[in-house]
Amino acid sequence: MINSKLVRAFDRIADLLEIDGEKAFRINSYRRAARTLKDLTEDVAVVAAENRLTELPGIGKGTAQRIEQYIDTGHTDVLDELQAKLPEGLPALLEIQGMGPKKVALVYDKLGVGNLGDLKRVIDSGEMEKLPGLGATSVKRIAEGIAFLETSSQRTPMGIALPIAEAFAAQIVAMIGVKRVEIAGSLRRGAETIGDVDILCAAKDGEGIVKQFVALEGVKRVLASGSTKGSVTVPFGEGKELQVDLRVVPADSFGAAWQYFTGSKEHNVRLREIAVRKQLRLNEWGLFDGDEPIAGRDEAGVYKELDLRWVPPELREDRGELERGADFGGLVSSQDIRGDLHVHTTASDGRCTIEEMAEAAKRLGYKYLAICDHSKSSTIANGLSVERMRRHIDEIRAANEQTRGIEILAGTECDILPDGSLDYADEILAQCDWVVASIHSAMGPGGKGKSSPTERTVAAMQNPFVSAIGHPTGRLLSRRAPMELDMAAVIEAAAKTHTMLEINASWQRLDLQDVHVRQAIEGGVELVINTDAHHVDQLEQMVYGVTTARRGGALRKSVANCLSLTELRKRIVLKRQT
Repeated sequence: MINSKLVRAFDRIADLLEIDGEKAFRINSYRRAARTLKDLTEDVAVVAAENRLTELPGIGKGTAQRIEQYIDTGHTDVLDELQAKLPEGLPALLEIQGMGPKKVALVYDKLGVGNLGDLKRVIDSGEMEKLPGLGATSVKRIAEGIAFLETSSQRTPMGIALPIAEAFAAQIVAMIGVKRVEIAGSLRRGAETIGDVDILCAAKDGEGIVKQFVALEGVKRVLASGSTKGSVTVPFGEGKELQVDLRVVPADSFGAAWQYFTGSKEHNVRLREIAVRKQLRLNEWGLFDGDEPIAGRDEAGVYKELDLRWVPPELREDRGELERGADFGGLVSSQDIRGDLHVHTTASDGRCTIEEMAEAAKRLGYKYLAICDHSKSSTIANGLSVERMRRHIDEIRAANEQTRGIEILAGTECDILPDGSLDYADEILAQCDWVVASIHSAMGPGGKGKSSPTERTVAAMQNPFVSAIGHPTGRLLSRRAPMELDMAAVIEAAAKTHTMLEINASWQRLDLQDVHVRQAIEGGVELVINTDAHHVDQLEQMVYGVTTARRGGALRKSVANCLSLTELRKRIVLKRQT
């Protein structure tokens, strides 16, 4: 599909317009169009051919014309003109802390800076600090921003950022004078990767709290320390750093600030538009009627005064959540999960026994657990031969007889082979209670006699014993791109065959991603959220999968492992009778 290319083109147009000093409404129109195209589950070329472009949110007549031009030619006049006018390396400078559009435009106009190398040169030469409105201190912070950019990941996975954020929040809440501490930003929205961590706290002595914050254990560098905001970096991985920001706000404004620093830019713009229509004013300090505050102490009050339902954080992306009639009742939560249906043990590449995994699952309150060790072709993961698999099924049955309080299901993670066949014969699969089928090798596109990932996945779903497709796109965040999968075709086949699609909760995967979760639900496909745990500690990663499901609008009724064991068995039987 051409969608991703159009997203990059429209984002680049917005970046260049911002540097060029264009008005905000024009810049935001391209940003919003890019987001719409990013979330679009259909091929935009098909939408255009059917004259439905202007039915999409944020796509007006002019934008539609530019989309059609790009589809036809691979170019848009607007982008071509801007790229001819401005250096290619300028937009990347916006990623540097302290380098907003005005400063980028300033160094370009006055010093001819066109890329990161040029910027480093004028910093080192001392030319930059002589520009009006800058100075040695500002330039020093920009230089530190460059160093941070070069030593840190552009985006940090949620699974790394959340434990860091929670550790900082626990230290802050223990400070004298702090009344409340909450995580905000894209991390609270459950984005799969984040730029930095935002933490809010309610306290009167902002300067004192910030001084303690920047001195906390674990801080590597202090980026800012003021009367209401502190900014530090925290090391993780090999030479990487994550930025953590703390904002101290009055208790009366805490709810408004928490909303403001949680919602996406687009969600917040839409909220402010609603407030303006009601002749009200909304910002991080509260909701005001003239100078009179009418809401701000809590989030719910802000939404209520705007005649809106409180929106769960994961849905604050301007994807229809503020439309009248939007209902969030029944959205899946971690408390709804009754079992994990994809875990590994020492039989293949796991590090804990069947019994250890079962006891850990019991402690989480689960009613059932499916042991799904690798099949024979996954030699790197110590996959089980047919004879070993037969013995393993017996061992699972025996463990289930000896364990009270949880049902241990005999399962397998069976490889989908390059030709679309399965790694075990039906005779073995029929002995299992639950079968996850996954692609682990030959993940490139098909051709020259090889089946494509889509063809292989669809073929696997035809097998009556395959309960679910594991980590369907095969991606690894920041390490491996997803397979070229025709998700619409996969979802159609899943619905027809009553095959579930997995949301793999491992923070390194989060696969399905949120946009595909929404697409699957709309296609009538049942989901299952699994951790793919290889150790008892990894069972705790279920929260990441639930968060991803919530971002896709999944209700508990759409998630198989929210069912009782009796109802789950009925779903499995339904598939086997298809």
